[in-house]
Amino acid sequence: MSVLVDSGSRVLIQGITGKEGSFHTEQMRAFGTNVVAGVSPGKGGSDQNGVPVFDTVADAVAATGADVAGVFVPPAFAADAIMEAAAAAVPLTVCITEGIPIHDTARARATVERTGTALLGPNCPGIVTPAQCKVGIIPNHINRPGPVGIVGRSGTLTYEVIQSIGSAGYGQTTSVGIGGDPVLGLSFTEVMRLFAEDAQTQCVVMIGEIGGSDEEDAARWVKANMKKPVVGFIAGVTAPPGKRMGHAGAIISGGKGTAQEKLAVMEECGIKVTRNPAEMGKTLKSVLKK
Repeated sequence: MSVLVDSGSRVLIQGITGKEGSFHTEQMRAFGTNVVAGVSPGKGGSDQNGVPVFDTVADAVAATGADVAGVFVPPAFAADAIMEAAAAAVPLTVCITEGIPIHDTARARATVERTGTALLGPNCPGIVTPAQCKVGIIPNHINRPGPVGIVGRSGTLTYEVIQSIGSAGYGQTTSVGIGGDPVLGLSFTEVMRLFAEDAQTQCVVMIGEIGGSDEEDAARWVKANMKKPVVGFIAGVTAPPGKRMGHAGAIISGGKGTAQEKLAVMEECGIKVTRNPAEMGKTLKSVLKK
């Protein structure tokens, strides 16, 4: 089982002819992802390493039945790419692009919400269901099938946790990167709901960081609704207030959004937390033994 993507997903890549888009498309195909189309305005009718290229998302969807869009478009045009996918009724859009102006993202999210399209990102590592489908930039070799759902804001920390639980003998149902910007598509809580409904997911790992209150909201939802064990980690324990740490959304503002505050709420809500991501595998093992 999986959430959001599986072996039946038909993926199109917006920006497939660019440097990042072309490289990661080949990585996705090597993983086994069914990439059925690319979109690059003005290059319709050509192909990129055997993948047909279209001028618009609507053309690509009509010709191939694509139901997932991966966005590898420069920041100035990425919000338009998200809205184009939504207008073409693509059920899921995964936006990898970093550095999109926040007002552009807000406008794109409003469009997505009106159309009912699900959006992951922007500024996210993507999503992977081992042995089935990958959309994004999560390294291929660290993934293995198993009973653990993973959701995180940070790409590199998500990779570390995937590797840590793999070393402990566990794999994933699906790993979901929601992104590190202040304005995002799917939240921790929304992804938690998906894992709660997935019969094969036995435990969920939540990887948060400083800034905002999404982790606290998800923790409270877990306490009220989740029957499966949840393990958590928050990055940024030593981050100084008011200084952005990596992601645009990773900033403590007005005394809110600290790692200590998030960890305290998570523990109060029954989430088993670790303060060292390298020990995630050991922490997970203690929870799954129960």
